[in-house]
Amino acid sequence: MHVSRRRFLGTSGAAVLAAGTMATSRVFGANERIRIATVGVRGRGFDHVRAAHSSGQADVVALCDVDQGVLDGRCAELEKLAGAAPRPYRDMRELLADDSIDAVTFATPNHWHVLGAIWAMQAGKHVYVEKPISHTVWEGRQLVAAAKKYKRVAQHGTQRRSEPQWQRYVERLRSGAIGDIYMARCPIYRFRDPFKYPMAEPVPDGLDWGLWQGPAPEKAFSRNYVHYNWHWFWHYGNGEVGNNGPHGTDIVNWVMDKGLPVETYAAGGVFGYEDDARETPNTLVVTHTFADGTTFVIDVRNRHTNGEDGVLFYGSEGYAIGGALYNPKNEVIPDEQEPPERVNSTDVHMASFIQAVKNNDPDAVPATVEQGHIAASLCHLANVSYRTGRAIRFNPRKERVKGDDEANALLTRPYREGFEVPKLA
Repeated sequence: MHVSRRRFLGTSGAAVLAAGTMATSRVFGANERIRIATVGVRGRGFDHVRAAHSSGQADVVALCDVDQGVLDGRCAELEKLAGAAPRPYRDMRELLADDSIDAVTFATPNHWHVLGAIWAMQAGKHVYVEKPISHTVWEGRQLVAAAKKYKRVAQHGTQRRSEPQWQRYVERLRSGAIGDIYMARCPIYRFRDPFKYPMAEPVPDGLDWGLWQGPAPEKAFSRNYVHYNWHWFWHYGNGEVGNNGPHGTDIVNWVMDKGLPVETYAAGGVFGYEDDARETPNTLVVTHTFADGTTFVIDVRNRHTNGEDGVLFYGSEGYAIGGALYNPKNEVIPDEQEPPERVNSTDVHMASFIQAVKNNDPDAVPATVEQGHIAASLCHLANVSYRTGRAIRFNPRKERVKGDDEANALLTRPYREGFEVPKLA
């Protein structure tokens, strides 16, 4: 049974969930195009739009953004691109009540990812969620449970899982080409300028500040938050480790397949900038230890950098970095296969999602929400250790910190009334 427009808009997410409503999946013809909407279109979200349009298998029929100026501009761009004007929405609940929409992609700030995606699944939509998949560890687990409960196609935005060159690289590493992998190291080096703005200002014309905040308890508006620097405040973002970290943490999980750690220690701070307004660290070193003793180190730096990126894997018979494998003599280990053709990762990832939707096959996506949950949680646990100032001992099965109430409180967050993430797991 579909959730009616009036009912969806007139109830909280928790009430819709309690009603147990779920739409029946539409069956697509071989040449039928799916109808997609995107929520959050200022930056990464419009990459979703372009990729969906270029697939030739979908029509982007609606856009949603709480900033009227952004929404108007992107609707005009899409009309020029596709030859048809999309339906504009400010409130995602109105978009989700539109029964003609088959799937929704989300590129909102982190604190909206899980609630928006669960609401969409409750309304019968398939979902594509940008990284990090969640704002907290607890949220991520609820999204995984929602995908299973509502039987929706749900894909995470770690597009490297759709790239043939990454698929081959991981295949070689998992086959034992460098022996037993006992450690990985992931640098996250992105230069960020310092900033110092007023912390309370009038809300700009055209911005629905209440909807922008959504699940987060209300705060006064500040340019510090809209449209990008929210990443560096705990209320809405997860720092650099949560911003760019999930790409690297997902690769490590893909290769090593260790799940979540039993111990995490993180140390760092804001260094090099005077009176910088950010709350999250611009320098952070994290060590995750897994149950079998293997380790994973994350190194965050927002200062000057020379492009030293590349996940490094240490094996008993060599090492790997930047897509290349080396033996103990630092000689390249040749691949017996021809290198795969380079592709546009966003385009192929979106195409994979669209095909899974057309086939109504949740298992066909290359990046599942469970994998997204692990990738994000490796970042969230780093932040929990940093914020408590100590190592945390974690139970991966229960997804709880052992004997530490302060740390466990940071695995979730308080929610604004009417915007609570429902408990499903």
